[in-house]
Amino acid sequence: MSNEKTHVAVTDDHVLLRRGLADLIRNLDGYDIVFEADNGRDFIKKLENYPAPEIVLLDINMPEMDGYDTALWIKNNHPEIKVLSLSMYDDEQSIIRMLKCGAKGYILKDIEPLEFKKALDEIVKKGFYSSEIVAGKLIHAINSFEDSEKKNKLSLDINEREIEFLKLVCTELTYKEIAEKMFLSVRTVEGYRNDLFERLNVKTRVGLAMCAIKNGIVSL
Repeated sequence: MSNEKTHVAVTDDHVLLRRGLADLIRNLDGYDIVFEADNGRDFIKKLENYPAPEIVLLDINMPEMDGYDTALWIKNNHPEIKVLSLSMYDDEQSIIRMLKCGAKGYILKDIEPLEFKKALDEIVKKGFYSSEIVAGKLIHAINSFEDSEKKNKLSLDINEREIEFLKLVCTELTYKEIAEKMFLSVRTVEGYRNDLFERLNVKTRVGLAMCAIKNGIVSL
């Protein structure tokens, strides 16, 4: 059995809580602390002098540089570091915003130690941790979106090629790869995209995907 440990950094401006978490992690089998940081700026500074952690436990509400900005900086500069957000906030907006900033999991500060260990283990093994609270909030957000859209649901007047394009939009293919699949130029595919943006009243690829799902063009 390997003795190699997963290195964790704890970033939280509450000193007692941060040190308590660090001690808890040190006592978990297979984990160790590389450093503690007071906020996002302190975390970035300490990365210059310490080994990069595999996981950073990141508070949201911190002075100087909060959890949102720190998670986004990590996503853009050290995507190999997995962010596990630790917060007092269980509101939908905070959870979704942190996930958009690159967090691989979201837990509350009153979490039980066994569940905390499970969160760390799943991030190591799977690359993410989906807690009940996150799943519940995301389902609620999707249902709220669908309910609001039903009030003025679009009747999609699109042709077969546009349907094919929408199906490919719901994959991980880039627009260039979609163009190759459809034997079209990138400019033509971008034309499909921009035309559908206007006709479906959406602004992003996610919006196109949601329309495709809502109208039964693709299913989850």
